[in-house]
Amino acid sequence: MKIMVINGPNINMIGIREKNIYGTISFDEIIRMINDEANKRGIEVKCLQSNYEGQLVTWIQDAYFENYDGIIINPGAYTHTSIAIADAIKAIAPIPVVEIHLSDIDSREEFRKISYLTPYCIAQIKGHKHLGYIEALDTLKEYINQK
Repeated sequence: MKIMVINGPNINMIGIREKNIYGTISFDEIIRMINDEANKRGIEVKCLQSNYEGQLVTWIQDAYFENYDGIIINPGAYTHTSIAIADAIKAIAPIPVVEIHLSDIDSREEFRKISYLTPYCIAQIKGHKHLGYIEALDTLKEYINQK
């Protein structure tokens, strides 16, 4: 099973920025955790991060052309603004996508309560900080195995 983990803008600053919201674990530590937990589950993962919207769209398309079984995406602020990323996710159906947010976006500013991606994802995980990535791995694995 191959899963692509895509992280959007400022996710590389986790552990540095707004620790009270996002936690103190660094982005590099999160990537190590994802790789370790995926390995325990027999899942091949590719972890990516970009601050550029077009790059995220390209990676979503790459997941389709490279026969990935699923995607975990933390789109950062693009959650609330990017029709392009939503369209890319819609375009690669039936590849399942899990949307993840380290913070609980529903308990923050009003604009953060809107996600253009959610309608095209099989699940949205929010507010579990770095452990949300593990929940997303398990969600995708279970979904794919039931197909």
